[in-house]
Amino acid sequence: MGAPRHATDWEALSLRLVFGALAAIAIVFLVGPTVIMLLTSFTASQSLKFPPDGLSLRWYVALLDADQMQAAAWNSLVVAFWTTALSVVLGTAAALGIARSRSTLARACDVLFMSPLLLPALAFGFAALIFIHRLGFAPSIPFLVLGHTVVCVPFVLRTTIAALSQLDPALLDASQSLGAGGWRTFRRVTLPLIAPGLGAGAFLAFMASFDNVPVSLFLADERSEMLPIHLWQQIETNLDVRTAAVSGLIVMFTLILMLLAERLAGLTRQMR
Repeated sequence: MGAPRHATDWEALSLRLVFGALAAIAIVFLVGPTVIMLLTSFTASQSLKFPPDGLSLRWYVALLDADQMQAAAWNSLVVAFWTTALSVVLGTAAALGIARSRSTLARACDVLFMSPLLLPALAFGFAALIFIHRLGFAPSIPFLVLGHTVVCVPFVLRTTIAALSQLDPALLDASQSLGAGGWRTFRRVTLPLIAPGLGAGAFLAFMASFDNVPVSLFLADERSEMLPIHLWQQIETNLDVRTAAVSGLIVMFTLILMLLAERLAGLTRQMR
């Protein structure tokens, strides 16, 4: 016999209440602070204050003369670009090897490559600093890119494996039976079909690198200041209102990238 109708209705109502409560919590603790920060960035006053006394674009205009912030933003963009490029190459190669194998070694490699997401970022950054010092090197931009790559490869790996799992093997067999070699098959068949997964992973890797603090804190040299660290120092010392304006630009930049990733690569579909 089936469950009574009133019990089924109660379960559905409970499920809606739970999801509604979770959505409300997400809005309050995720969207709420972002909205407050955006409103604060348009303040007309000389200090960070909410609600703002008036609205103005003066602090966004002031960023045109913020040479140190611009240099830090450029450093973060350069590091994020090279990190994304390396993550896409290494993550795609690893995904192809793991997705096509059912061996225990492949599963172990999958766990190993995903481990940076489980290891605390501060612990990894400190360990990486000790490691390069033991090798006789000092913190620099190349080592910072490598450190970011380690923590960003898992994003590309996971979305690419998801894309490869939806790839029909018959298409690869048909390409090879028609005389195409392995590289030609990858370039003409595999790569176009997994491009949405690669794009989603590249977007996540770029944003994870651009916003990374723990690894940058240990591996950046004294001449190469990263934007997140610079903003943190500004907030600690003088509560510069320009930090809110920079944060507003980052939020708007992220939203634009998300819309482009969703339009071109189907970001939400690739993350399922």
